[in-house]
Amino acid sequence: MGKRGGFPGGMPGNMNNLMKQAQKMQRQMEETTAALEEKEYTAAAGGGVVEVTVSGKKEITKVKISEEVVDPDDIETLEDLVMAATNEALRQMEQETQNEMAKITGGLGGLGGGFPF
Repeated sequence: MGKRGGFPGGMPGNMNNLMKQAQKMQRQMEETTAALEEKEYTAAAGGGVVEVTVSGKKEITKVKISEEVVDPDDIETLEDLVMAATNEALRQMEQETQNEMAKITGGLGGLGGGFPF
């Protein structure tokens, strides 16, 4: 009978290559994450009367509101516009993050479970 268990043939070499590839992928993910955190994403609402900029760290870095949309009798519209612009900027940031990580992982979604993105 043949041997059972252990690493027959060249398995340790293959395992070593797999580990090197995993380490390379992790380095690429860390570098990409750092680069994405430095980027900013701007979105507008209400035809451009409200603009919100967020960073890749999910922090609001700028809010621009045109005077014509500031109406003390209609605060709710202004609130809705700020929320819409913020959500769109965050959506853009998340989409780019997903796209960049997919380039590294080759679409292997299940392998990124422990990474902060």
